[in-house]
Amino acid sequence: MSLLVAGIDEAGRGPLAGPVVAGAVILREDRAIPGLADSKSLSAAVRERLAGQIRAEAAAYGIGWADPAEIDVLDILQATLLAMRRAVLALALPAQRLLIDGNRAPSLAGLGPGLQARCIVRGDASVPLIGAASILAKTARDAYMERADALYPQYGFARHKGYPTAEHRRLLRRFGPCPLHRRSFAPVAAAAGEAR
Repeated sequence: MSLLVAGIDEAGRGPLAGPVVAGAVILREDRAIPGLADSKSLSAAVRERLAGQIRAEAAAYGIGWADPAEIDVLDILQATLLAMRRAVLALALPAQRLLIDGNRAPSLAGLGPGLQARCIVRGDASVPLIGAASILAKTARDAYMERADALYPQYGFARHKGYPTAEHRRLLRRFGPCPLHRRSFAPVAAAAGEAR
């Protein structure tokens, strides 16, 4: 039996609102999925198509979340690492090795005996397995923010997904933060004092 290797990546470190989401994917050796790449380099339609193919053909995949309250308590880096741990724990198969986008790995304690991790800067663009995780994380987070738009339509979450666009900053100043906003982020903290 070959080594079970999982690609790991996150989406949503930079937004002012919403969760940070991590994906973990173990692909089947006999089922290549053409077009896997950094999710940010793909159109929304291509990401959705690939996400469906990944979910259908992967040996295992998991999604992990850290919500805005956890981000505020832990900080965005620690919340990202927590989401990565949760994604690994959500895998239906136990990974033996992790390939992680970036330069920081979550704690491996309790994730499986002998588990190893390797960090790869810009791995989402160079390693298809990490690209697959990037796509799952991004599509899961985008879908969440589109649903959140129905709860908080005044912020335009379906359009900007919580990222600090000019539109989002203007609406944040106008309406003040909602429960999805990350209050530890400076623009949100400032808007909390400016809301009218």
